[in-house]
Amino acid sequence: MCGIAGLFDGRGRDPFAPSLIKNMADAIAHRGPDGEGFHTAPGLALAHRRLAIIDLSGGHQPMFTPGGNLAVVFNGEIYNFMELRRELEGLGYHFRSRSDTEVILHAWQAWGVQCVRRFSGMFAFALWDSRAETLLIARDRIGEKPLYYTIRENRWLAFGSELKALHASGWSSRKISAQAIEDYLSYGYVPDPKTIYTDVHKLPPGHMMCWRRGADPVLTAYWDLDLESAHRISEADAQAELHQRLHKAVGDRLISDVPLGAFLSGGVDSSAVVAHMAGLSSSPVKTCTIGFGESSHDERAYARKLAARYRTDHRERVLPPDSLSPGSGLLDRISHVYDEPFADMSALPTYRVCAVAREQVTVALSGDGGDEGFGGYRRYRFHLRERMARSLLPQGIRGPLFGTLARLYPQLDRAPRFLRAKNTFTELAQDAVGAYFTNVAIAADPVRRAIYTPRLASALSGYHAKSVIAPMIRATEGRDPLLQAQYVDLKTWLAGRMLVKVDRASMANGLEVRSPFLDHDLFQWAASLPAALKISGGEQKYILKKSLEPHVPHELLYRPKQGFGVPLSAWLRGPLLPTIQRAMTSPVLLDTGYFHAPALNTLVVEHAGGRRDHTASLWALLMLERFLAREVGLTKPEGASADVADYKWPQAVGHE
Repeated sequence: MCGIAGLFDGRGRDPFAPSLIKNMADAIAHRGPDGEGFHTAPGLALAHRRLAIIDLSGGHQPMFTPGGNLAVVFNGEIYNFMELRRELEGLGYHFRSRSDTEVILHAWQAWGVQCVRRFSGMFAFALWDSRAETLLIARDRIGEKPLYYTIRENRWLAFGSELKALHASGWSSRKISAQAIEDYLSYGYVPDPKTIYTDVHKLPPGHMMCWRRGADPVLTAYWDLDLESAHRISEADAQAELHQRLHKAVGDRLISDVPLGAFLSGGVDSSAVVAHMAGLSSSPVKTCTIGFGESSHDERAYARKLAARYRTDHRERVLPPDSLSPGSGLLDRISHVYDEPFADMSALPTYRVCAVAREQVTVALSGDGGDEGFGGYRRYRFHLRERMARSLLPQGIRGPLFGTLARLYPQLDRAPRFLRAKNTFTELAQDAVGAYFTNVAIAADPVRRAIYTPRLASALSGYHAKSVIAPMIRATEGRDPLLQAQYVDLKTWLAGRMLVKVDRASMANGLEVRSPFLDHDLFQWAASLPAALKISGGEQKYILKKSLEPHVPHELLYRPKQGFGVPLSAWLRGPLLPTIQRAMTSPVLLDTGYFHAPALNTLVVEHAGGRRDHTASLWALLMLERFLAREVGLTKPEGASADVADYKWPQAVGHE
């Protein structure tokens, strides 16, 4: 795993200052502590920070073809590189290293832009062809590896593995997007292809951008989930094939020249990965987990059971509430790691478990993607039931009926789930887009409307965050409702939240994380399975659990899902209450002119008094406040306006 950065003049050949590309590389040095490399040419600069995993003595980047006509910087792993290498050698290409990076160079020579479709793995790379004066940047299908970019004046391109690299270029105005704030407070992250800034974008998963000098850049989707594929298969055959496919996906991700281990939470997905690793490894698997003092969130006992069964070399740590105290610095550290506001509460234990893993290994396997691929989230069950209920009544009757019930039913956040019907009535009153948005939103429409000022409402000009998921819902209209929900999550939740969380937390600790469930062939196969094999009789991830019964204890497979999160609701009523009170009255939050101070105070009072559970909203606002505090403190010029959205930071052109 590594970090990449680059600059490109798409209209001319103006040289870039070497110090500029060096600053960009330095900003992401944590992604590659084992070395750095640069390549500059007229109108081009490439940088690479290396975390050495394969071919430790070779594999240095930028890597070139023998004649120097092609250069590549690459972040990630191509798991089928040996297969591709054999094919390319059969075509007459010669290799000088054992690395997967060299495969990218020769694949471009053999297949051009179509080479990206041949790669199986997690990757973000930039390839420069000096003869064709063409730059190709690409990102893997699922979105495991990040790539940010900005284009100025339809000529200058800057890109990098993290926003830090673009900040170091000075090519981003760092003007904050009102739409991104609405998206963030709705989802807890800023979905692709947006960022918190108006002029910086994420290259979407499964996309590439090809820019031939003198022409316009061309953004192309080279992969999408095949929604037409439907797999007719018996339960027994599905179990056997799933075991075989997952075993191969795990085996592919064990290629490494450095120590390798796994995260083990005691849940289904991480247990599956560790069980398969143990069957493929001749030595004990190194595993680690994070726990909490509160038993409702602590899964260490389950992790220990699987660790004992497979005799893993197991480590664990406890994350106490005081780790988030103002003096600990962890909140600011997390804010710095993620660059833009990021409200996934499990980022905290993820960051810590990555640090624990790094004590022993450089590569760790995870269970990420199991829920999205095999129907593991509770919201999928609700989506199926509500879709069926909505189909029984026309919208003209359903909307007024359930809308009235939603208004009359009390908000019972702390009641047993079967009594919390307000959201269900709200979803039943809406169309498919509004219903799924209500299902996934961390702050409901009434909460956001209450805390927004007229100034933010005006800046949004009618924009609503549900427009993010509308294209995915439309693309799956009339299809299996479970596949519809999975497709939305693939495009939004998985790429924008889950994988961002793991990538930043791991790379901040110099750790590479690999996820077998995100093998794109396995993910496509899972998507094509009948819904009844994924959710059966109320049992979620049914076929995955059945396939694991010989390998994982029954009590681990069939216990209630806990998730990998901190007991934040209780912490925000106790040791973290002063922290959240300070944040909701912070000048950097209120001086934006976007938030009503009394409404923010109401959220705190209601949560602290136990009348409502505003955990997700308060945490999102806290992380937004920490982001703004860092942003303003680092970049606000002397005497600038207090309106964060309209700050005008100095522009550093950066070429000589």
